[in-house]
Amino acid sequence: MTEAPNESSTERSDAGGHLNFIEQLVEEDIAAGKNGGQVFTRFPPEPNGYLHIGHAKSICLNFGLADKYGGQTNLRFDDTNPVTEDTEYVDSIKNDVRWLGFEWENEFYASDYFEQIYGFAEKLIQKGLAYVDDSTSEEIAAQKGTPTEPGQPSPYRNRSVDENLDLFRRMRAGEYADGAKVLRAKVDMASPNMQLRDPIIYRIKHAHHHRTGDTWCIYPMYDFAHGQSDAIEHITHSLCTLEFEVHRPLYEWFIERLGIFPSRQIEFARLNLTYTVMSKRKLKQLVEEGHVNGWDDPRMPTIAGIRRRGYTPASLREFADRIGIARRENLIDLGLMEFCIREELNKTTHSVMAVLDEQPIKLVITNYEEGREELLNIENNPEEETITYRRVPFSREVYIERDDFMENPPKKFFRLFPGGMVRLKGAYIIKCDDLVRNDAGEITELHCSYIPESRSGSDTSGINVKGTIHWVSVPHAVEAEVRLYDRLFSVENPAADDPDGQLRSFKDLLNPNSLEIVRAFVEPALVEAARSGEQTNFQFMRKGYFVLDPDSTTNRPVFNRTVTLKDGWAKEQNRKS
Repeated sequence: MTEAPNESSTERSDAGGHLNFIEQLVEEDIAAGKNGGQVFTRFPPEPNGYLHIGHAKSICLNFGLADKYGGQTNLRFDDTNPVTEDTEYVDSIKNDVRWLGFEWENEFYASDYFEQIYGFAEKLIQKGLAYVDDSTSEEIAAQKGTPTEPGQPSPYRNRSVDENLDLFRRMRAGEYADGAKVLRAKVDMASPNMQLRDPIIYRIKHAHHHRTGDTWCIYPMYDFAHGQSDAIEHITHSLCTLEFEVHRPLYEWFIERLGIFPSRQIEFARLNLTYTVMSKRKLKQLVEEGHVNGWDDPRMPTIAGIRRRGYTPASLREFADRIGIARRENLIDLGLMEFCIREELNKTTHSVMAVLDEQPIKLVITNYEEGREELLNIENNPEEETITYRRVPFSREVYIERDDFMENPPKKFFRLFPGGMVRLKGAYIIKCDDLVRNDAGEITELHCSYIPESRSGSDTSGINVKGTIHWVSVPHAVEAEVRLYDRLFSVENPAADDPDGQLRSFKDLLNPNSLEIVRAFVEPALVEAARSGEQTNFQFMRKGYFVLDPDSTTNRPVFNRTVTLKDGWAKEQNRKS
């Protein structure tokens, strides 16, 4: 059984009616009659990689907020950078959102609005609020000054409206090379907010776009495309992470100057999780350099990887709810996410027997008739409302794990040892009578005797034993591959250990023991799961929670460890309380 942890200190809404700060702002808008009391949100990923657990938090927030207030959520792809974007990522994002249990009202792309956004840019030029700049990127960076020193105006800042319109239209026509010119908004080069120092809003990029092809060779920058897309869709509450807080004055400047729908930007703390990183750039490097086996590697914090590891949509939604919505950055313990899936799987999975040992010990029951087999009724999960059973074959020879036997045991070792007695789970009480060794002196077999009257469920032997161990019948055992996954990084906060984003140190922090592959012998029932081809979760008795991997074949199933049975996080929270 898992223990419930203490509540997060972050702000959250719950059944008691407490509102997080975003819900408070939304209800203030509704009470004021703003936007007719409507709540329209959007989830706007850039299709340049796979979504990760931080995006899952944003998905739950945007869709959950709209659902709570009877609104709607759009899925909008911010596809303004053709060099890094691909339809593979578009498809994966849609799959992840649906897997989490959400369905969007409309599917839009920033590229749907390229003509409108271009029109907004011309409007700014006509109002004397944007200009074409021939400066290099290095010169523009120098012009912007520093946070403590004002910027210097570009020598091209005072071009006439007509000249700017002509140059911008020629940029669109493809007359200039990449980097030759940019369009900048004319805001305030002395502003203490660096984002307002004449930001670039269009750049030249001769690249094939995954949707518009070669129609465009100029593309809007994020700050210009994002708010305008919100306005076009009449998004009432534009939720984004804290790094965009300094961008909000520019977001509002564009709304005011263009006279467009006044979407409200609200920032919240992004999800930072221990023992992993959330940078798409770094995750992409892990994939491309072969440090992991693809975007869906179960060690990755991507939704695809977490799904393959055996997490469920409900567990991720519960995790998002427990961490709440905060105004400031914090680091969330990975143990909380593990608690959420462990709590769910404890109630829903079938407990099965698997011997995870390259060289298990064969246990021969000498007084069990040769050739005899029987099917035992073994309980699937005592947590189920209606207890169900499965039929497990039992025979004269069974495998047990090597760790379940010691020749010279210490005190309080309640497993098997010479002369000792244990119960085989769901079967009989046995006694170890003799050992068999190979030429190297290693124990290969245990000769045991069983007590016929001690069968589980009908035990009349009157004998009590302290230990129960799991087993698999040798003639019925199915060989399987088991992948034992651990933390991806060896330090709790790899981002803090790489403050400057230096990828060399980032890779040095990878956990060399994040994956161990072992041979196992499992119940034959698990072959049926492999044949079904469905992602099925199990509790491997005394070992942890596992899930069937897509690499499985009908003859050789493959299982990924989702999480161990031990719940260190809940115990630590209770200790602190």
